[in-house]
Amino acid sequence: MSEEIRVTVAADADTVVARQKGRELALRLGFTRTDATFIATAISEIGRNIWTHAGEGEIVLCGLSEDGREGIIVIARDKGPGIADVDAVMRDQLSSDKGLGMGLWGARKLMDEVTIVSERGKGTTVTMKKWRGFAFDEVRQLLGEGGAEQRAPRLGLRIDVSNVAEALEQLEDTPRR
Repeated sequence: MSEEIRVTVAADADTVVARQKGRELALRLGFTRTDATFIATAISEIGRNIWTHAGEGEIVLCGLSEDGREGIIVIARDKGPGIADVDAVMRDQLSSDKGLGMGLWGARKLMDEVTIVSERGKGTTVTMKKWRGFAFDEVRQLLGEGGAEQRAPRLGLRIDVSNVAEALEQLEDTPRR
């Protein structure tokens, strides 16, 4: 993991700082502008939950490298009242009247992985991960180096190695992110 960025969250302005730092880190880590915006929005939702429900907490941001993938991890912690029914919140069946109502459920839709640990009267920790997709040039390089049949699953692709040249042509015709 790379250096941690920590932001104390006790007001809306702190959420804005955490959002900005998350977006900046995501861009430095090679995320697209769209994914960086998704990450920043998820941070906003979680940050708003912290100061609205717990009064104060912390958001930790860090680059992540795991199983050959690169990404970002966002950990939000508070010592608030906790969540009575995490499953209901994640199913969007429980919301408060204090915000937009997207909170955890919305963050889950924006990030690749979301884990919530909450204990009544002790607080909540939300861990969110977003994995960076491969840019066109990375895919072209990995497939063009040979051994595409081994590399393709890592990219989430199924490829018939007899058609590598055709696959590369199709990738070139695909609009870039």
